[in-house]
Order: sequence, then C-alpha cells, then structure tokens
Amino acid sequence: MAAEDTKDTTIYRVVVNDEEQYSIWPDFKENPAGWRDVGPKGPKDECLAYIKEVWTDMRPLSLRKRMAAQTEPEAS
Repeated sequence: MAAEDTKDTTIYRVVVNDEEQYSIWPDFKENPAGWRDVGPKGPKDECLAYIKEVWTDMRPLSLRKRMAAQTEPEAS
C-alpha cells in the first residue's frame, strides 16, 4: 500500500466543551452533545496546531475556578 493511499484527507473542525477542553471532530459529523465549534476547519495538522496554540492550561474550567476560589483571601 502506497503512502498516498493512507493519507488522511478528512476535513476536521476544532470543538470545545463547557470545561474548555479542546478536540477535533470530522467536519461531516454532527458535534457530540456538549461540544461546540471554535477555531478553524481544515486538515488534522492545522486543527491540532491551533489547539496547541490556544489550549495553554489543560486543567478543566471547573478545577481552575475551584483552585482560584481557594487562593482568594476571605472577606472580613
């Protein structure tokens, strides 16, 4: 089998969920429940490059909020 035969020609889109976790999803499929489009559509490598650039904190949103609340000084 030649390399051209196995090349991924699927067009993907970048999706994100309510916890601000990113993924790619084939453009021809409906988004899974809880995920919405954000960012570009295109080849897998372009979508993954976008995610690498924007998803700088891998912690879920709920964890980041909880941690931030623990470090805030208590009101007197």
